[in-house]
Amino acid sequence: MFASRSRISSLLQVKSFSFSFSSSFHSRTLAMSSKKQINLLRGWPNPSLLPTPLISAASTTALSNPDISIPGLLYGPDPGYQPLREEISRWMTRFYVTTPRRPPTIPYPGGWNTSAGEEERNADRICITGGASQNLACVLQVFSDPVKTRVWMVAPCYFLACRIFGDSGLEIRAIGEGSEGVDLGALERGLRESEEEREKKALKQPRPWSKIYRNIIYCVPTFSNPSGRTMSFFCRQKLVQLARKYDALIITDDVYDFLQWPTSSASSATSLSKAILPRLVDVDRTLEPVPGPDSFGNAMSNGSFSKIAGPGVRTGWAEAPPKFIYGLSQCGSSRSGGAPSQLVATMMAELLRSGGLERHIKEVLNPAYEKRYVIMTRAIREHLVPLGMKQGEVTADGKDIFGGYFLWLELPRDVSAKVVADRAKVEENLIVAPGYIFEVENDPRIKFQNSIRLCFSWEEEADLEEGIERLARVVRNVRDGVPPEMKGEGLGETGTKGEIGEFQ
Repeated sequence: MFASRSRISSLLQVKSFSFSFSSSFHSRTLAMSSKKQINLLRGWPNPSLLPTPLISAASTTALSNPDISIPGLLYGPDPGYQPLREEISRWMTRFYVTTPRRPPTIPYPGGWNTSAGEEERNADRICITGGASQNLACVLQVFSDPVKTRVWMVAPCYFLACRIFGDSGLEIRAIGEGSEGVDLGALERGLRESEEEREKKALKQPRPWSKIYRNIIYCVPTFSNPSGRTMSFFCRQKLVQLARKYDALIITDDVYDFLQWPTSSASSATSLSKAILPRLVDVDRTLEPVPGPDSFGNAMSNGSFSKIAGPGVRTGWAEAPPKFIYGLSQCGSSRSGGAPSQLVATMMAELLRSGGLERHIKEVLNPAYEKRYVIMTRAIREHLVPLGMKQGEVTADGKDIFGGYFLWLELPRDVSAKVVADRAKVEENLIVAPGYIFEVENDPRIKFQNSIRLCFSWEEEADLEEGIERLARVVRNVRDGVPPEMKGEGLGETGTKGEIGEFQ
């Protein structure tokens, strides 16, 4: 009788504990599910920052004028809509400096031609594209060979570009950023070793309008995605010299250059109406010995309206020497279907001609992104730095200037970014980008297991600090060994890079 009562009491205790645990777990699950999702991975512009009225006005102008609408609705010329090429050429001349800004007491490096290239750029240097990603694919079709060409990708890298190189059958190797934007020593060692290998016969047949480069170097040199770092002028000059020495084409995504703001009172906002540094294509154009008119050059700038007008316009431009631009325009898809984005190109031309886009960048985008940057960095200092996290570089060539969309954070060495990202999704309904997705595919030499990328462009301003507070709770729990309170599907072992991306 006594044993039976004891057994019943034990069973009641177990049931009570089970009910208590289940209720606690259920309440925590409800608490997580009731939280609004905050996505600090997605690298998109917030919808409130899209210049919809300006694009509407530009489209009305273009479509109401038969001189514009008829060419816009027909097949376009291979290099693209000529009025847009000319407008971009004038805009690039206004915005990009040919020489870096420096005090008069600091001399320019030897070999820099400070008088070359100040004149207006010729529209023959511009080719209209379907955006930076589409153009990268076209460049690889015309100027690379899967047998002969090697690709060197600066890491951490824009991970979605890896698939574009892979689709062209190209082998990719990782090169670290080093202290100035590219580890030049490691890059030259790799280029030299590649040069010493037996010359391989190209798979593609030679074409008179193209050339096959032995090497391609891919980077985002200004306000980089993902690290936010800006390559120094010294590094840009040395990189061009290496490219010339080893028959390399430098492909740069210059898509964040227009988004810049001061990070201290010492930086004047009025001084940011122009670029802080010349692009690599500008360095290649003006660095002695200056390339001749028959040169394909060693650098191409990939420009896009995605970050400043809207990703959906699917329109961009390439800038390079005229011979390279002509070869690019002869890509099979352009020869068959005409220039990409022909109709939208007419609208973008009107948007530039009116001055509306430049005003939108100056009066709307840069102030908005500066405010978002301040909110996020202040929250990082308050909530994450005390936990041992470090923020990446937020200067540009030694100046208190930052820009773009992203901040790069380093976790303590014993805290895994993957674990943090998975638990953030499950426990806090927070999406962040773990560093491993920015590793170069199939090259395990450079890892980012303790890094996280955060984007401040997509979510509402009010959610940025809340997102950092949620991240801090997760990092604290992981650091202190607190076990997960709930089970759920994290970002996944292999799916993140290929599937979650920025589109899920």
